[in-house]
Amino acid sequence: MLGKLVTILKIPELRNKVLLTVILLFVYRMGFSMPLPFIDQVELQDLMNRNQGGGTAGGLGQVMEVVALFSASKIGNSTIFGLGIMPYISASIIFQLLGTVYPPLERLQKEGEAGRRKINEYTRYATVVICLVQSYFWIRALSGGLGGSQGLILRSYDVWYYHIAGTITMTAGTLFLMWIGEQIDAYGIGNGISLLIMAGILARMPEAMISLLKPVIEQGARLGTDTGAEKLILLAGLFVFVIVWVIIITQGQRRIPIQSAKHVRGRRVMGGQRQSLPLRVNQAGVMPIIFASSLLMFPMVLFTQLSHVWPPNNEASAIYQWWSQTLVTLSQSFQRGGGFIYNVCYIGLIYFFCYFWTAISFNPKDMAENLKDYGSFIPGYRPGARTAAYLEQVMVRITYVGAAFLAIVAVIPTVVATSLGISPLIASFYGGTGLLIVVSVCLDLVQKIDSHLVMRNYSGLLESDQ
Repeated sequence: MLGKLVTILKIPELRNKVLLTVILLFVYRMGFSMPLPFIDQVELQDLMNRNQGGGTAGGLGQVMEVVALFSASKIGNSTIFGLGIMPYISASIIFQLLGTVYPPLERLQKEGEAGRRKINEYTRYATVVICLVQSYFWIRALSGGLGGSQGLILRSYDVWYYHIAGTITMTAGTLFLMWIGEQIDAYGIGNGISLLIMAGILARMPEAMISLLKPVIEQGARLGTDTGAEKLILLAGLFVFVIVWVIIITQGQRRIPIQSAKHVRGRRVMGGQRQSLPLRVNQAGVMPIIFASSLLMFPMVLFTQLSHVWPPNNEASAIYQWWSQTLVTLSQSFQRGGGFIYNVCYIGLIYFFCYFWTAISFNPKDMAENLKDYGSFIPGYRPGARTAAYLEQVMVRITYVGAAFLAIVAVIPTVVATSLGISPLIASFYGGTGLLIVVSVCLDLVQKIDSHLVMRNYSGLLESDQ
């Protein structure tokens, strides 16, 4: 493996792509050392630390955790990259959904490279609008203290034009991240936006390792204790097992045999070859988990706010006490890892969005028509409607398996955190969206590096030298 890494550095074009990607990722991480002006960073950090508890603060802390994970940001520090890349991802998802219901966008998607460039242009404009709205409301929330007694913007700067300055700064930061992602796509290696998200997730690993090893260093690793050696061995083995399992399912495919029709050209017989049509088991990727996690934020925040509108009062009537206690129970149930209700809703939404996103990204009718146009067919099924119905049936079945895989991956951090009594920050590396994104991006990066190596008659990173 070391020799193959050296080979990468020997190829000038590939070496330049890798170095450019590393430099741009380094610039991306540097942005988190540049805080927003006019913000009391010490007070904000204290608020984020308090938000790890329950109640309104706990709900806010969990929302901030999910937003930071999906956006490749660390919004709790209010840096110039505070919004991360999430506005651009949101705009991309919006246009992808509109492409299935809005005919002009659907026609653009079918125009090839020219249509894709036009849609990317619309996506950038939408990103600017989303950034302006989100950053303005975030600055306004900071000026209101986010539930605190006073605002976090320094009092001497608590005027409207400093709010505008913060809004423009955060918007410019997100647009710069969008530019970095596009430069990696054009001149680097791998998918730029995905690499930014992966870098943001992996940046949490040192903090997680310190959180895991600090009690071991202070208390020792005696057997039978909370920091025992058997617990560390179990966590290490579980981590390796989960990663291997995620790779197997992520790469899993259902291969459908395809037969090409024979054509006689003069004295030569063309076609007649047997190939396969690969259908991914996890066709929807990480989108169902993202949608489900985002949607479950709303009942958590709603019930938390309502529980403060009607706080528990022992001197009130029985009906009022029942209502206030119900709101508190629902608020706690919908917090991440809150229990049975949260996990059941989480799994149900993952199944729903798996089928929803697969129906958007996979069109069996178009695929059947493409096979028919290229003179190919599935043995035993007539080209056209019968082929489309068969493909849809197969996709429904494998999507059920893929949704089950995503549901298990999504709840693993909760099970690990509650069963072994470790921090949710550590447990997040044993499953969930973060691990799935890291594995998927790493596999894609390895495949793209392999394509460069094979094109120059070198063996791939995962191939044997023999």
